[in-house]
Amino acid sequence: MIRFTKMSASGNDFIVIDNREKQILDTGSWMLDFVKKICKRKINIGADGLLLIEGSEKADFKMRVFNPDGGEVEMCGNGARCVALWAKSKIKNQKSKCKIETEAGILEAEVVSDNTVKLKMSDPVDTRLNFKLLVGDKEYEVHTINTGVPHVVLFTEDLEKAKVKEIGKKIRYHQEFAPEGTNVNFIRVRDGNSLDIRTYERGVEDETLACGTGAAASAIISHLLGRTKAPTKMHTKSGSILTVYFDFSHSKITDLYLEGDAEIIYQGVLYG
Repeated sequence: MIRFTKMSASGNDFIVIDNREKQILDTGSWMLDFVKKICKRKINIGADGLLLIEGSEKADFKMRVFNPDGGEVEMCGNGARCVALWAKSKIKNQKSKCKIETEAGILEAEVVSDNTVKLKMSDPVDTRLNFKLLVGDKEYEVHTINTGVPHVVLFTEDLEKAKVKEIGKKIRYHQEFAPEGTNVNFIRVRDGNSLDIRTYERGVEDETLACGTGAAASAIISHLLGRTKAPTKMHTKSGSILTVYFDFSHSKITDLYLEGDAEIIYQGVLYG
């Protein structure tokens, strides 16, 4: 019997399991099958990912992130915001602020209100602007950055008609980003401080309603290209708005924050 909490942050939904007592042991193929099974929609709980909360010697707790394909990734922005809200609600004497250990470093989060969480992320790395990428028989101008996980960002004027799943999948598996692959963000400028965004997420292998690290990546790229400024309002497919804050000085992005809504949807028990 495994107790879980179903949560959502700006349209990203997760299965959150308290694994501080090691009720789930990472046993390779079993874990892979377990994640694939419970994340599958319509025939199980269904989610954009599984979040395991474990003990940590470096922070208040550790977050492990598993995509629906069973693969473990370094971190997840919206997932970390869910974990912070979960901790405030479920852990006795847990304060509004917490530190979360991830494979991408220590993150700091604050539950600002009952349904708003602000996350301090690690500084981005591996930024590359304005390069041509041949996808099939068409060339795209793309930009890359790692905000905890790798992202490609490309601008489009007709976001509604963008072939996010088709083109996103081709870029995700492009040899340029092998073997790990990449997430792919399609964005459109609304005004000097806001963008519309749609994201294809690796591991999910589909478009999701929101992506926190993708929102941060896109806001930074847009700023570096002089199209928008921080703080930047990111209008996601779910209808929720993620706000990205950061400082840019001496050619370096620092103090990167992601803020948006998060909520507990329901709690349940897995048997067998």
